[in-house]
Amino acid sequence: MPLSQCELHAIASLEQLFDQLSRQLPLPPHFGRNLDALYDCLANEVPGPLRLVWHDAAAAERALGADVYATVLDILQTVADERDDVALDIRR
Repeated sequence: MPLSQCELHAIASLEQLFDQLSRQLPLPPHFGRNLDALYDCLANEVPGPLRLVWHDAAAAERALGADVYATVLDILQTVADERDDVALDIRR
């Protein structure tokens, strides 16, 4: 299966994050647009291999707030750690 790449740019809200992920990944119709659903879908439903690239992550951290950013980053890193076919590239 070919490598899919998801590029996140100019994330200033969770809604923007969910919008970009929904446009670029085959998220299921029942994706709940919340952080629990994000983990569930990325961990179990999105086919790999997948490379997630988050551009301007430092700006996203400022816009989202440190706590929300850390939670999102933890979800993405956990998925990458759990799945051999998912890579995470954070570009500050």
